[in-house]
Amino acid sequence: HLIIATQRPSVNVITGIIKANFPARIAFRVTSKIDSRTILDTQGADQLIGRGDLLYSNGNDVVRVQCAFIDTPEVEKITEFIGSQKAYPDAYLLPEYVAEGETGINLDIDISERDSLFREAAEVIVSSQQGSASLLQRKLKLGYNRAGRLIDQLEAAGIVGPFEGSKARGVNIPDLQALDHFFENEQNSH
Repeated sequence: HLIIATQRPSVNVITGIIKANFPARIAFRVTSKIDSRTILDTQGADQLIGRGDLLYSNGNDVVRVQCAFIDTPEVEKITEFIGSQKAYPDAYLLPEYVAEGETGINLDIDISERDSLFREAAEVIVSSQQGSASLLQRKLKLGYNRAGRLIDQLEAAGIVGPFEGSKARGVNIPDLQALDHFFENEQNSH
């Protein structure tokens, strides 16, 4: 559907070509019979009472209709009421859907399939003690998808904890020295 609207119905704005391509038209109260004829090709819109009163033309008939009407003071009261409500300090993000019996992530990621920036990402996360994709995006200049995959790989390795809604993931390794020890143990076990 295409809807056009104008505050000033004149033949300069609503040309014959436009009128021919819009078979259905609505007119609210207008100030003159000429404006009514410009919109509907008939008089009547100049005699409407306003406040949602309108004429509808589908090409053949003109029907008088009463539509919903909300006055400006009422809109202002509603917006003031909504604006006065207490809000969350941050956006509340819904948790990701995890089907029953699933952990939400494939924890069987082979070491050889890790991203080339895996170790560097682990160092950034451990040194800041904040497990978030946005941190990796900023520090390593990555796109969202790659940073998200790195976070998934870090979770699979046990470096960061699971997804917890809008909060950053917990970091399971306390410092860079412990991270180096983690990588040494991982290499020795494979």
